[in-house]
Amino acid sequence: MEEIFGLQTEAAHFHKSKFFYLLSMESSVALVPFSQLTSFFSHKPNNRISKAHPSWHSKPRTSLPTRIHCQKMYVPGFGEASPEAKAASNLHSFFTYVAVSIVTAQLESYNTEAYEELMEFLSRNSLNDGDKFCADLMRESSRHQALALRILEVRSAYCKNDFEWDNLKRLASKMVDESNTRLMRDYVLETSHVGSEGKNEK
Repeated sequence: MEEIFGLQTEAAHFHKSKFFYLLSMESSVALVPFSQLTSFFSHKPNNRISKAHPSWHSKPRTSLPTRIHCQKMYVPGFGEASPEAKAASNLHSFFTYVAVSIVTAQLESYNTEAYEELMEFLSRNSLNDGDKFCADLMRESSRHQALALRILEVRSAYCKNDFEWDNLKRLASKMVDESNTRLMRDYVLETSHVGSEGKNEK
């Protein structure tokens, strides 16, 4: 009986110690953050991949800033503006000139009085500064104000709808290429002619 009682006591101590061990394991697991648990259970090492690419696990990937390489030429002498801004400013004045020409031609055909008033104003004011011309025209009289508004309307419509921007690029490129070719050809002909004359004199 004493042996049986001793075995029961040992069994009770065993189950009690096992219970406290499991309890301590549960408490220790509870202290681990959830993100670490998910990363721990989701990580399955693959010996085949790690041998083929050992750097995948040994060195963490870092994102490097993307460098943008600009291949365009630096154009000095324009201050804060760009060459395109300078060209746009010249085109702005040119569009005013075109709009005045269109409105003048329209008035000549159906409103002779307004045509004469606009031509008289043009004789006293320059079109070099298109905005100043339109501003002064607005303040001349109520009739001139209507003419100025018409010029502004035509200028905007021509710039947005009628001006052929693709054709401008094509013509500008063509002019540059033809000019470069002509200048180089003339120089070669001139230098070759001078060289041939020098040989003949010797």
